[in-house]
Order: sequence, then structure tokens, then C-alpha cells
Amino acid sequence: VTDVYSNGGAFVALNKNSGRAQCWGDPDSGSSCSDLDFAGITDVYGTKPYDDPGAFVALDKKTGKAQCWGSQTNGGACSDVDFTGVTDVYSTAFAFMALNKNTGKAQCWGSSWSGGSCSGLDFAGVTDVYSTKANEGCGAFVALNKNTGKA
Repeated sequence: VTDVYSNGGAFVALNKNSGRAQCWGDPDSGSSCSDLDFAGITDVYGTKPYDDPGAFVALDKKTGKAQCWGSQTNGGACSDVDFTGVTDVYSTAFAFMALNKNTGKAQCWGSSWSGGSCSGLDFAGVTDVYSTKANEGCGAFVALNKNTGKA
């Protein structure tokens, strides 16, 4: 095992060298990952570990290949997300944001009440992204350009 990740209800133990992973915990939060391919995965992200059910994203930043699992409504479904060129992934307790800092393109998915909707927003020049801890199923992201002070 080279890395361990968690969310509000499950864990992932990943061996990046062999491309194998083991997951355990709450079934609604991603405890089952035996059918996923972790070969080439460079990063795994979990929803913030404050609430349950949670989700995970396993990403190969070199190829843009990604897999999401766990709570489908809270970020575990990402088949519509294009991860090509993604440089960073951020999370609230119920949503994810995939950002390409080079192009300013961002995609959000998961609960719309917790940051899962960001279409139509311009992320050009963003240097930092912060997220809130969700309470009662709500949360948010804020994207900041430290050079201009614009959020």
C-alpha cells in the first residue's frame, strides 16, 4: 500500500505500483471497488470526511482517465465529466470540482446544493480553491485569483 484515502464513510488503500486497491466501510460511500481498474491512477480524492454518504474519484492525470464511485448523488457518478488536462480536484462533503488551471476550465458534479454545479463560471487565472464543510447537505466552493484579488 502506497496511499490511503477516506471520505465520510469509507476508505481506499491503494498500491500505485501494482495498480491494486482495497476499499472498505459504508457501502453507500464507496466501500466496494473490486470492479474498478486502478492501473496508472495518480490521485484519489474523497468527498470531505464530514458527512455520509460520500464518494471517491480515482484519476490518472497523465491520461485523463477517471473513475468515480460511492454515493451517486454526492459525486460518485462522473461519466459526463471530461478529466483531460485536469490539474486539481477539490471537494465539499457532497460534490467535486475538477479544474484545469492552465485553461481555466472547471467542471463540478454531485449535489447542486453542495457545489455540484458551476457551469457558466469563468475560472481563468484561478490560483486557489477553497471549500466549505457541508452542514445539512449544503456546501460551496470559492475560487480565488491571488494575483488580482478576485474571487
